[in-house]
Amino acid sequence: MSVKFTCHKADICVVGGGLAGMCAAISAARYGRSVVLVHDRPMFGGNASSEVRMWPMGAHGKSRRETGLFEEIILENMHRNPTRSYPIWDSVLFEAVKEQAGLESILNCSVYDAETEDGRIRSVCGWQTTTYRHHKIEADIFIDCSGDSILAELSGAEYRHGREAREEFGEAAAPAAADRKTMGNSCLLQVRETPNKIEFTPPKWARILPDETELSTRPHMPDQFRDNNFWWLELGGTKDTIEDAEEIRDELLALAFGVWDHIKNCGDHGADNWELDFAGFLPGKRESRRYVGDHILTQSDVQSGGKFEDIIAYGGWRIDDHPPAGFDHRGEPTTYYDTPSPFGIPYRCLYSRNVENLMFAGRNISVTHVAMAASRVMATCAMLGQAAGTAAAYAKEQRISPREVTGRIGEVQRRLMDDDCWLPGLRRKVSEACARATLEADTPDAENLRNGADRPVDNEGDNGCRVPLGGEIRYTLVGPAYVDRVRIVFDSDLDRETLKGGIQEICDCPTVCNRPLNMESYTFPSTMVRGFELAVDGEVIFKTEDNCQRLVKIPVGRVASTVILRPLTTYGDSNAHIFSFDF
Repeated sequence: MSVKFTCHKADICVVGGGLAGMCAAISAARYGRSVVLVHDRPMFGGNASSEVRMWPMGAHGKSRRETGLFEEIILENMHRNPTRSYPIWDSVLFEAVKEQAGLESILNCSVYDAETEDGRIRSVCGWQTTTYRHHKIEADIFIDCSGDSILAELSGAEYRHGREAREEFGEAAAPAAADRKTMGNSCLLQVRETPNKIEFTPPKWARILPDETELSTRPHMPDQFRDNNFWWLELGGTKDTIEDAEEIRDELLALAFGVWDHIKNCGDHGADNWELDFAGFLPGKRESRRYVGDHILTQSDVQSGGKFEDIIAYGGWRIDDHPPAGFDHRGEPTTYYDTPSPFGIPYRCLYSRNVENLMFAGRNISVTHVAMAASRVMATCAMLGQAAGTAAAYAKEQRISPREVTGRIGEVQRRLMDDDCWLPGLRRKVSEACARATLEADTPDAENLRNGADRPVDNEGDNGCRVPLGGEIRYTLVGPAYVDRVRIVFDSDLDRETLKGGIQEICDCPTVCNRPLNMESYTFPSTMVRGFELAVDGEVIFKTEDNCQRLVKIPVGRVASTVILRPLTTYGDSNAHIFSFDF
């Protein structure tokens, strides 16, 4: 029987719709490329979606929060989802993809084949479980954000699996001998408090944990539920997290229900009124295949701060290396190694060494096992996705290969910074017309608005300015000149805690895992400008009373002599705090 395909053609095909794949696809589409995003699940978000429910964590430290597309999505969720519910979060992710012009998405579709020729991928094929259709996607550039590097074996791309020997890269945190072991998978639990006592009867296949012996280093008391999403329910690192995935899932479910049985029925844990609200039947995966690019990021790269000329993203999570045995490891559930925050990640880690038109972003980039333990967290992966999508769009625009972009990396860096992606060590340049214009404002720090720094940076001060509500910031151009658009960066409080009296760890998250009784709603950053207007030559061309975004780009498209920004309201602060206003 012949197979019939639904055929698609695009400039760029992204495989995998987690946060990395979403940001890669959206970024490429916003730069005018036609994009097809194929994802094997019914919703976007990957490990951050309601199917898995892992928190998207990122860089530690003051003003280190990831911005760009990731912050755009997070702020939209904060604006619409004050209780941090998963259904609304899923809808925010769904909308981010579905409403993006130039981006076609194919959900519930698993890629199973690739056609290659002369060291390039020509097309990939997938099977859609809801429509029983085969899909074929032809593209010029492919970006694998699947996490498992599905295109590696299909295309013959070089990849690694497991832990490198200590001597290969001189990594002190690596084992003495190389092996195939990885970090494991996790099936998460979510629980909620009720007004009444709730009984729990475990399934007969649950793994019974009669005492505290196996839980002595795992937080599992109700006073720890608020900032504990049971991430330590982990197994499978001693097996193959891809080939043995079904077996690992079954073991994890038995463990998860056994842990909840222990909390409810073994000893006094003070959990009588708590009930199991969610059990993840889709494991979240930390590690599997990793591609090999022109550079392999190592422990020394990370711990020395990643000072690369071709920096396109940064990390700031500690090296967080879980033992392969996971829950069955009797010691601490993870080992931390200090890293600077931020540490740079180079573009050369984002494209294949031997397949000409293959790129990748997420936990599967070109890193060692040890370095991946720091770069794998989802906020970092989102930034890597935006960088890969921006670079792929530029490569297609210039008709060059992803590798050839390295010789023109400055333009990709410029575009990323223009899109509010901080690249440590670099500074965004404003236009010559903006630099020459006369700037007047109701603030003594007006020059910060065009200094090319969109957040506080170490030893550089605030880099923003505070403007009275109803005040003005005015540019007078040197002679009338064409203004294409205006770019504004407001303060979304990169050090925010959004829960009244909240805990920092969970306040950074777009969703809540465990819900105590009568939990308060979250607030929106009081520093954000809510209402403002933009005037050109005395005419108001844009006005809003419901802004919820940090980065705002407003098209102008006309010759102008003056450009004026008037902040009108905030979400609580008495002044508007603005980092950038330029054109």
